[in-house]
Order: sequence, then structure tokens, then C-alpha cells
Amino acid sequence: MSQSIDTLILADWVIPVQPEDTVLHNYGVAIDKGRIIAVEHHDELTNRFDATHLRRLKGHALIPGLINAHTHSAMNLLRGFADDLPLMTWLEQHIWPAEAKHVSEEFVEDGTRLAIAEMLRSGTTCFNDMYFYPQIAARVATDTGIRANIGMVVIDFPTAWANNADEYIHKGLAAFDNFKHQDGIRFSFAPHAPYTVSDAPLKKIATYSQELDLGIHIHLHETAFEVEQAVKEKGQRPIQRLNDLGLLSPSLQTVHMTQLNDDDIRLVSDNGVHVIHCPQSNMKLASGICPTAKLLEADVNLAIGTDGSASNNDLDMLGELQSAALLAKVGAMDASAMPAFTALKAATLNGAKALGIDEDCGSIEVGKCADLCAIDLDRIETQPLFDPVSQIVYSATREQVTHVWVNGKLQLDNRQLTSIDEEQLLDKVKHWQKTITQTQ
Repeated sequence: MSQSIDTLILADWVIPVQPEDTVLHNYGVAIDKGRIIAVEHHDELTNRFDATHLRRLKGHALIPGLINAHTHSAMNLLRGFADDLPLMTWLEQHIWPAEAKHVSEEFVEDGTRLAIAEMLRSGTTCFNDMYFYPQIAARVATDTGIRANIGMVVIDFPTAWANNADEYIHKGLAAFDNFKHQDGIRFSFAPHAPYTVSDAPLKKIATYSQELDLGIHIHLHETAFEVEQAVKEKGQRPIQRLNDLGLLSPSLQTVHMTQLNDDDIRLVSDNGVHVIHCPQSNMKLASGICPTAKLLEADVNLAIGTDGSASNNDLDMLGELQSAALLAKVGAMDASAMPAFTALKAATLNGAKALGIDEDCGSIEVGKCADLCAIDLDRIETQPLFDPVSQIVYSATREQVTHVWVNGKLQLDNRQLTSIDEEQLLDKVKHWQKTITQTQ
């Protein structure tokens, strides 16, 4: 007698990510109560299960939901606002002044919803956020059904969100307390960068991180200027300063890391620090190239993020993992650096490891949450097909993402969002475009 379950997905290929380099042909996934209960051949699944929802996805590959390991979601409202500028000019003369004028609870709510809509349509099922008003981002993520790690931003100077580092920490912890029992929502400390956060709050964050078992998410070694200024002013490289302050540990997620020498890489590897690579943003801002081949050789967990749309200018993780694979090759001058599967793993399971959720997410395995992305490879752009992993990494685009499930719930159905009113959202975004334009 067949077992009744919620959902049965039958794809041409299932790419579980774990075990490595595995492609399962004519396989599918059985889902019940938000969890994967079987990964088997079509015939076995249809004999064993009677599903309320059956999806036969001919020509599709099923992969774990993509994990955007670093973004500033609300900054989607500043997409294209200040292009073709180096990082510090972009920040100090354009982004920070614009934020001072416009950032509010409403700005964060609408910008985060826009970002989530874009991410779901791109196959992303979890994102790691760093922005102001974290309680608003957490609420929008909960409302829309996406998984999220919400950063509690800490910075020394005042913004619309808080006046000083202690107030940022206090308000962030209050948001954490409000959502700490909410399924699918996690929190981490998010000190902006070593050059914007002083020693005292960084020490406090290190202590709180250990006491509360929370991650730390920070921009680090993003540009040569950042490192040179730190050496000039502090007498040491930023990563060494963080080490002296007690921040280097498996709880630390370091973003960008384009300026690394061998000693830096050794520190990262020895302390189990995660590196989050944002190739397109780094290229657009001319910040440098993260030495991903050396990091992988040192057994560092390498994840991938998009950064915010103000510096990318999209949240397309398929495009990002393709850029990561290609940039690794030219950065190392080695065509074998970061093969296609390694890039896919960085955008899925490695992202889950960085966020501390790899027991539940990041691969298609029995017992894990059903966070899944279906990609239609039966298109002109991805034919002929010799290797589905290669086609996903080097040829497919986000327009080929047709279905997305988060925790077993269908969030994208044949390219249509199920939990977000697209027309209403676009009306709000046009309002913000007009408002921001008028106050430039």
C-alpha cells in the first residue's frame, strides 16, 4: 500500500551535491512535512508514495536551493544608483549619504521584499543579510517563506538605525530575542568592517558570539587600501587584529578577502574561518580577486554571495557561481581551478556550512529540509547536454529556474511567485525610484 505524502518531484536529473560529483538520472525526491524522506528512481518513488502534489519535470535538473552567503537585501532599492566607482568613493560620497536620507523601516521592508522576490526567482532559498533594521528583514523573510540568516549590524558611527556601537548591539539582540524561536530564521552579529568598528565593540561581539552561539559576519580584506591603511594606523593587517581580539573561529564568516598573503590564509585555515566570495561585486568595484584556488587548497570552506544589488547589480546566484568558477581560473592561471561541481558546492553546501545549517540544508539528502531548485535544461541555451552540472554552472541562466521549494513549500511555480504580489511590489519600487531621484 502506498504511503501518503505531501509532494513528489520527478526530474530527469537529481544533483544531490552530497555525495560529491554525483548525478542521478531519472531520479526524484519525496517530501513530507517539509523534509526529504526519499531520493530514489522514478519507478521506486511512484510505487512507494501517493503524493498530494506530483511534479513531473521533464528536462529538468533538481539541485539544492542556492544559498546567497552575503548580501544587503534592502539595498535592492539602490540598484544602479552609483555605478562605475571605486569602493570608498562609492560608499562615502554616494551610498552613505543616500542611506542617511532614505533608510527607514519602510525602506528596509520594501527593499528586502524586492530582494527576496528576485532571489526566489533565481533559485535562492536562503540568504545571509547584513543591513539596518534587522527585525524588519526577519519579518519580511518570515512572511515570504524564505530561509534567512539576519545580520545584527554594528558600526561606530550613527545611522537611522542606531547612534553608537553599543546601541547597535542592544537593538540587534532585541531583534534576535523576538525571532529566535522562528523556524527558518537565524541571527548573527554583523560588524561592518575593521575600519568602521573599533576594538571595544569587536571584543564585546566576540564574547557574545561565544555565549549565545551566534556567528559573526564581517567584510574583511576587501581592498588593498583597507589593508594598507590598517598597517599604517594599527601596525598590523586587519585579520591579525581580529585574531588578537579573539574573533577568528569557525563562527566567523569573512566576506570578500581579495587581499590575502600566505600568512593570512594560514590563519584562516588554522582557525576554521569561512570565506564568502563575491566575485561580481569585487570585479565591478575593482577591489581585487579572492585567491580561491589557494583557499581551497588550504581546505578553507569557501561559500559564495552576491553582495548587494547596489554594487553587483543583481542577486543572481547562478550568474555568481559561473563568475566564481571563471575568475578562479584566471586568478590562478589554471583552467582546472574551481571545476563546475566545486562552484556548485560553494553555492549550496558550503554556504550552509558557513551559516551553521548544513545539518538541515545545502544538499539533497534524506532527513534534510526540502529546499530545492528546479532548472529547465531542455532549452536552446543548454543543448546539447553532455553534463548537467557543467550546463548549470557555465550555460544556464536564472530564467531557466522554474520551481523553487523552501521547507517543502512551493515558492516559485513555473516562474510565478506564490507568496509575493509582484504587481503591488513593483508599484512600491517605482514610488521609491521617484522619491530617491527627486532628492539626489
